[in-house]
Amino acid sequence: MNRRSMAMTSMGLELLSKKPYSPPSWASHLNPLPSHIFSLAHLPTPIHPWNIPNLPPNTHLWIKRDDLSGMQLSGNKVRKLEFLMADAVAQGADSIITIGGIQSNHCRATAVAAKYLNLDCFLILRTSRHLVDQDPGLVGNLLVERLLGADVHLISKEDYSKFGSLTLTNILKEMLIKQGRRPYVIPVGGSNSLGTWGYIEAVRELEQQIQSGSGNVKFDDIVVACGSGGTIAGLSLGSSLSTLKARVHAFSVCDDPDYFHNFAQDLLDGLKAGVNSRDIVHIQNAKGLGYAMNTSEELNFVKEVAEATGVVLDPVYSGKAAYAMLKDMSENPKKWEGRNILFIHTGGLLGLYDKVDQLASFVGNWQRMDLGESVPRQDGIGKMF
Repeated sequence: MNRRSMAMTSMGLELLSKKPYSPPSWASHLNPLPSHIFSLAHLPTPIHPWNIPNLPPNTHLWIKRDDLSGMQLSGNKVRKLEFLMADAVAQGADSIITIGGIQSNHCRATAVAAKYLNLDCFLILRTSRHLVDQDPGLVGNLLVERLLGADVHLISKEDYSKFGSLTLTNILKEMLIKQGRRPYVIPVGGSNSLGTWGYIEAVRELEQQIQSGSGNVKFDDIVVACGSGGTIAGLSLGSSLSTLKARVHAFSVCDDPDYFHNFAQDLLDGLKAGVNSRDIVHIQNAKGLGYAMNTSEELNFVKEVAEATGVVLDPVYSGKAAYAMLKDMSENPKKWEGRNILFIHTGGLLGLYDKVDQLASFVGNWQRMDLGESVPRQDGIGKMF
């Protein structure tokens, strides 16, 4: 590639392009292999030291900023969508259906990706039975989805639990087909065997970053939040197959570790990977009060990390994972001592807007500016006056 081509690529002229996909050599035995990928994310995402206080002795922590993979499409979801949207277009879809919680980052990212590719988007969003018949509002991810014109269908948590995501998306799919539409269904979190390639490919990116870096850092551990299972399946498989060989630690923010081990196993089996999920990823429970529910300690932790390091975590995924990681480090320091650890920030900052009432007591650092009587008076200038 000449210098001009490199400059054009760095300027993002490949964004929204569909390209043939060639897997990393160490993943070429997996089956089926994706044929194409859509360039949707701003990659590679940066890695930098993360100076959180009170780590165990000689423990070094870095963070990979997948929250910076694009403002509207930010986070881990976009990596999966690069493969899923390519498949949707290849199948001639004119619309996308997906499903998640009322503040689902995945649903927001899917709505953005769909509109980028001139597809309609239909979202099934899970909410309280008390709110299912009300306007869901314009907070956080909902604001983006509704600005984009996504078609929002609300379902109560009880009905979601009773029927399940597969049945609900299929009901909507059949309804659209009867209307002459060609819908493509993306599962919760984009977590199926095809979506798993998002983080297999992310491992190749990580390999290249390490090889081209000047610090010669080798990561012993990778830490990430787990909410639907696709990210940990791809990340742990990629780490085990590649030169990385880092131990993947997942902190689950819903369900339980056994569920995610079994779910990840299904995804791995779907790729004919021939590995046991329990051999390549360690999963710990970090759901606390429940999915998308936070204790005051968790939210205060998010505020303290932002104040200490400049990194803003989301309350649903990375905030809970980092909180649980630090708690584990405090309780089991020998497990982490002397390790080089990479934490992957999976995005979701728009979810913070849903927590403003709970956060208010932690961020009261404001006051009216005191000008005093001795300050000389003069007329302000500029267009704002």
